[in-house]
Formats: sequence, C-alpha cells, structure tokens
Amino acid sequence: MRIAVPKEIYPDEQRVALVPSEIVKLIKAGHQVLVEAGAGTAASYTDEEYQQAGAGTALSPDALYVNAEVVFKVRPPQDDEIKRLGRGATLICFLETLREPAIAKKLAERGVTAVALEMVPRISRAQSMDALSSQASAAGYKAMLIGAEAIRKYFPMLTTAAGTIRPARAFVLGAGVAGLQAIATAKRLGAVVEAFDIRAATRGEVESLGAKFIEIDLGEAGEAEGGYAKEISDAAKKHEHEVIKDVLAHCDVVVTTAAVPGKKAPLLITADMVAAMKSGSVIVDMAVEQGGNVAGSQAGKKVTANGVTIIGPINLPSLMAIHTSQLFARNVVTLFTHLSPDGQLQLDFTDEITAGAVITHAGEVVNEKIIELLT
Repeated sequence: MRIAVPKEIYPDEQRVALVPSEIVKLIKAGHQVLVEAGAGTAASYTDEEYQQAGAGTALSPDALYVNAEVVFKVRPPQDDEIKRLGRGATLICFLETLREPAIAKKLAERGVTAVALEMVPRISRAQSMDALSSQASAAGYKAMLIGAEAIRKYFPMLTTAAGTIRPARAFVLGAGVAGLQAIATAKRLGAVVEAFDIRAATRGEVESLGAKFIEIDLGEAGEAEGGYAKEISDAAKKHEHEVIKDVLAHCDVVVTTAAVPGKKAPLLITADMVAAMKSGSVIVDMAVEQGGNVAGSQAGKKVTANGVTIIGPINLPSLMAIHTSQLFARNVVTLFTHLSPDGQLQLDFTDEITAGAVITHAGEVVNEKIIELLT
C-alpha cells in the first residue's frame, strides 16, 4: 500500500508519525512510503535518513496526498488536510473524537476510514499499539523534570560539610501511565514521594515504585470501564479535598495528571488548597489542556499564587520528540500491521481492537461511542 507521512502543522508540534527505522519494516512488507519534505526535522530526523531507509520525498502536501492510500499522522487533521485525503483512504492518528466528535462526521463524509489511536482498547494484546500510553509515559517523565527544575531545591538528601539537606517531597495526583512515570522519575531523583488515585487498584503499582499511597475512603468506586478513572460524587470530592489539602501543605513539588476521557479534567487542587501550600513550592498541571486539575493554571504559562508556582505545560510529548516519535511510530506500525495482516486493509469488526479504534468506514461513523455523542 502507498503510505504517506505529512509534516505536522499543529502549532509547536515537533513529533513525526514515522521514523526511518520503522520505514524499513514497512518496505520489507511490500509497502511504499512517501514522506513530506521536512516532516521529521523538528524531531531530528533528516530527509536524507528517510531516503536512506527507502522512503520517497514529497516536496508539497499536494504531492504527498495525491495517491496516498494510508496516511500516518500524530495530531488530528485540520480541514485543509481532510480535503486532501482521497476517498477510500485510511487515516491513522490521534483523532480526539471524544472531545470533538464533529471531526468524525467530516471524515465519514469524505469517505475516509479513520482510525483513532486514543481509542485502542487497553487490553494486553494491544499494548504494543497503545500510543496513548507511550506518549503519556514520556509526558509524566518530563512533567516531573519541569517541577524539579522549578523548585530551587535539591531533590535528593545530601550530607555536606555545611550540613544535611533534606530530600524534596513530591506528590503525584493520578497514578495512570503518566503518574507512575512521574513517581518513578521523582524517586530516581531522590525525592520522598507520595501519590493518590481514586482507583484503589493502583495502590500496588504506586508502592512498587517506592512511593507512599495516600489512603482516602471515598465511599464509592473510582474506576470506570477500561481501567480509566471516573467522575465521583460531590460528597466524595469534598472528603478527597480535605485529605489532599493536608498532604499538599508539606509538599515541594506536585504533579497532577488526572483526566477523564472526553470530559473536562476534574478540579483537584482548589484556590484554598494552593493558599495552604508552602511558599516556593511548585505545581505542574499536566491536565491543563483539558481544563486543568489546578485552580488558576493556564495553558502554556507559569503563574504564581501565594508564593506557589503553577506551571501549565502543553504538549509535553512534543518536548521529547526524538524518543516519542520512535515510540509513536512503533505503535502506529504495529496497529497498521494488525489491520492489514496480508498487506491490504482488512477490517474485522468482531475484533475488539478494530471495533474500538476504527471511527469511520465506508462513508459512515461506525464507532458506537462516537455515534452516541453525535446523536
């Protein structure tokens, strides 16, 4: 099949959907690959490297899309990109249709088979296709590094001739993939780490990384289908608020990671909780692009409230584009291979992975979750 890889046009996006090492695999499988000139430059992959791997180079988007049967992208396509997709083409990328279901309708009208990476089910046989997790892991790592740089303190305990420096105290809210990587990074840097997640099942994972799990009896389950966190009742939120406020009072760095797919991120740290924190402490709000876990956080900005620095980094995986592009490319190639076992697209909707990830096909929206959002 003819596979096309465009240059990402989303502002500040440095990742690329395919790296040279994965192109070699595709060509060995009998596919042709065309990469837009400069597509990998921001991630430090040159056009020459793509050419050496066997890919062709398209000098313009029009030249790239004209005969493309399959398009690999990172971010959702914008309207101009959708118009360039040929009828019957297959698009594989992060579509974000739970937040913006209208894009599914546009792709269906265009006759595109659209595959959403964020909708790949979190089951064991799909782990190698789970781009959401691979990118979240990198984001959690980077978020803790941002916090460590901002606190103006050492992270580890140090014994020096001038006295002993106590280790920093880090607190991670949300123990999904990003949160667990943030915990592991803080531990590697030498901090004392605590964590909380409304999903009680995460306790073992938190403790296995050497962190203390904060116990809060919410009086209800906090886990939804697929292992994701779910929204909890107002009474549970109030109790959670009281306990977390006490924990925050002695923390130096806080990283918040809580997000509910397709919904606004839950507010976990309110203004009064920020006010109770130590001056000089830092909060990194990883959910700022989904509305934020922290009162006062602003996307792409660093603000100060009562001496507490609140950082709202955006698109963290893009800041590690060399490795996140490698991981993304492996995920997307593995998923594509699953969907085209004999070299041609073969969609078996009785397969859990296919049924979960394919959003549009044959001119229709076929994913049940997205159909519900559109009706």
